[in-house]
Amino acid sequence: MFRFYIASILAVEIAALLTLSALAPRAPVLLLSPLVPLTLVAAIIARRRFEGPARRRLARRLSPEAIAGYRPRRPATDTPEGLSRSIVERAEEIRYALEETPSDEVRVEMCTLGYRACANDMITLTHLTNEALPKASLLGRVKLRHARKKAIDALTEARKALPPSALRSAPQEQQ
Repeated sequence: MFRFYIASILAVEIAALLTLSALAPRAPVLLLSPLVPLTLVAAIIARRRFEGPARRRLARRLSPEAIAGYRPRRPATDTPEGLSRSIVERAEEIRYALEETPSDEVRVEMCTLGYRACANDMITLTHLTNEALPKASLLGRVKLRHARKKAIDALTEARKALPPSALRSAPQEQQ
C-alpha cells in the first residue's frame, strides 16, 4: 500500500511538472524538477524510520520454537451447523478412503481413529444442539435438527464402511 501511495504522489508530481512546462516558460520547471527525487528520498527515509523497528521487534519474537509450537486456536464456541458440516465432511472422507482400499490395515486404523473423533464431535454437536434448541426460532430449530440428522446419517454410513472388527479395540490393545 505504501508503494501505491508513493507511486501516486510521484505520478501527480510528474504530471504537474509536465503541465507546468507546457503552460509556462522553462525557468519554473527547472526550479521544481528536484521535487520528484526529493519525494522519493523522503519516502525511503520515512519507510525505514517508521517501519524498521516494528519489523525488527517481530523478527526477534519469531523463533523456530515459536513457529513449531504454534497451534491454531479453534473457536471456543463452534456453531452446531459448522460442527455438523465438519462431521459430514470427515465421515464422507472415511467412507471414500475405505472404499478405495478396504484391506489396508493402516488405512483402516486411521479411519477408525477418524470415526472415533467424529463420534466424539457428535456428542458435542448433540449438546450444542440441545442448548440452542430452546432459544431458536421455528426455522432455527428445523435447521438445527436437519444439521444433526445429516451428521448422524453421514456417521452411520461411515460406520457401515468400517470392517466389523475395527471398533472393538485397537491392535495394540488386542495383544
